[in-house]
Amino acid sequence: MDYLGGLRGTGRLLCGNTSVASTRYDFDGYLSSGGQVTSCGEIRLPTSVLREVFGRADLRLRTVDGRLLQLRFSEKRLPSCCDGAAHVDVTGDLPAAGEWCADRDAVHLTP
Repeated sequence: MDYLGGLRGTGRLLCGNTSVASTRYDFDGYLSSGGQVTSCGEIRLPTSVLREVFGRADLRLRTVDGRLLQLRFSEKRLPSCCDGAAHVDVTGDLPAAGEWCADRDAVHLTP
């Protein structure tokens, strides 16, 4: 796998079609040997909300720039010391391989 770069920002967490909470995200993109873009990373939201939605299969993130991403929690259980952050695997409207920003300090996608 080749590292493509980061995707960071804010958006709205959705359960089904219901908006749940404002969410910050920090994802990394990778290009598989088969040419597929994959992504994973961290979402941050209020701890109480994270506890309510953890494990749900119908979670999506609508980013400020309009992308709709499907989220799946990477862990089986939320740690008891949860600080409002969780690791997720990301699918959906991911940027094409050439659109990721390889600068780890960058905040947004390259145009």
